Amino acid sequence: MIQSRIVLHFPGFEPLDAEAHHQRYKRSAAQASAVWNAGFEVGELACDRRGAHFPVDADVAGWNTSAKIHVFDHNTLITTMRVEPLWTQIGRGFRAGWDVVVQGGAWAYFRNAWRFGLFFLFPYLFLAAGLALGVNIAAIPTALELSAWWFALSVPAGYLIFRYGVIRFADRYHVLHLLADWRLAVAVAENRQGIASWIDQAAAQVLAALEEPADEILVTSHSMGANFAVSVIARVFELAPEALKGRRLVFVTLGGAVLQCSLLSSAAVLRGRIGALARRPDVDWFDIQCLTDPIHLYKCHTVALSGHKDAPQPRLVFIRFKHAMSQSRYEKNRRDFLRMHRQYVLGPDQPSGFDFTLMTAGPLPANTFQALDSQKPPAIPARS
Repeated sequence: MIQSRIVLHFPGFEPLDAEAHHQRYKRSAAQASAVWNAGFEVGELACDRRGAHFPVDADVAGWNTSAKIHVFDHNTLITTMRVEPLWTQIGRGFRAGWDVVVQGGAWAYFRNAWRFGLFFLFPYLFLAAGLALGVNIAAIPTALELSAWWFALSVPAGYLIFRYGVIRFADRYHVLHLLADWRLAVAVAENRQGIASWIDQAAAQVLAALEEPADEILVTSHSMGANFAVSVIARVFELAPEALKGRRLVFVTLGGAVLQCSLLSSAAVLRGRIGALARRPDVDWFDIQCLTDPIHLYKCHTVALSGHKDAPQPRLVFIRFKHAMSQSRYEKNRRDFLRMHRQYVLGPDQPSGFDFTLMTAGPLPANTFQALDSQKPPAIPARS
């Protein structure tokens, strides 16, 4: 059983800073405590040369485990894009979509996981339909052969309906946020200067975190965060090949979207790092996926599709959210694809084969979750 653990967590593309992720973890840990009849005590967030981190002390079946959770959020990158003027966000978002198409990403998504292809198209089709509505309203005088004076009413009406009708409705589906997600995906694929600087800063913090002793080193990443996890950990090994000092590292992606970036033709640096990480003999990599989550490439092998078919392949581990959620909560949220996509890192309603809090703070070695059965809770023998 694990008594001490270092967790390096890379969250997904959400407008949340480290403190917000800390509060989410605290809420999830409270749910997990009730479900597992255990105690998960989450300490306060601290920030130093090791980055943002907080302690978790667990008592599960008589086993005591101390974990330190390091959070490597990329909220600053998200905020920079989301504070821009509306039309700048739309214009740059559509430019990013065009880049994805030109670089072969869109075709690759549909070829390997058509639901992710639809996820890519969704914000662009939504806004294109809204723009078409606004333009048609503005063009009513032409369609009805009215006097040109009517444009003084129809053009403002078309704009107002798009700006305060379509855009407000779009906020319910996080459409502008999704445009920013694709902008970041292109930036990561191209390894732009801002991204490279963020990766170097995070790598320095990881190296500092690894100075502490621990029974287990666990890297977890969710959604877009998997791109940063791969890049940062591979960068750590580039800077310090012996960073683990004889220890092993467990690398877990949760609904990982590495292929969102690595399938773009410009992602040469990222693809190289994927291969380097997969070939590390001291890294155990597995990928947890869920059928009802369309925001990742289900049943796709990240390493092979990134050009490394000859490298060891991460094991695919399948779960179902309905096994961890109550029936009422599952039915309420199942059609909200963004909400369901977050479930990997949210708290459970009932025992199942996977729980984020249990994996990151509990006594079971993280590698045991490679063999999980989604319907069957893991066996944790009581300490005698």
